[in-house]
Amino acid sequence: MKFYLLSDNVDTLTGMRLAGIEGEVVHETEEFKAALDSALENPDTAILLITEKLVNLCPEYVAEKKVENKMPLVVELPDRHGSQRPDDYILSYVKDAVGVKL
Repeated sequence: MKFYLLSDNVDTLTGMRLAGIEGEVVHETEEFKAALDSALENPDTAILLITEKLVNLCPEYVAEKKVENKMPLVVELPDRHGSQRPDDYILSYVKDAVGVKL
């Protein structure tokens, strides 16, 4: 079982390749959807890493694919420029999910 990366820039892919993770760079929405479908169909992929910028191209499509497929685990990660999410993302996520303010 392997990791696989879908990235919007070459630098992130290069860094992951140094760690032994293969992947591809895509930029357009339709290109991303095709790459995502292909990666999800690969039985060797255990964890699929996708940069936040790509997920933002079509978040509903990614969410639908996450629900449909038990494997691989789909993980969103920031690219080399950092996260696009607000600093209190985790706190607000817990608050919304559990109803507890931390």
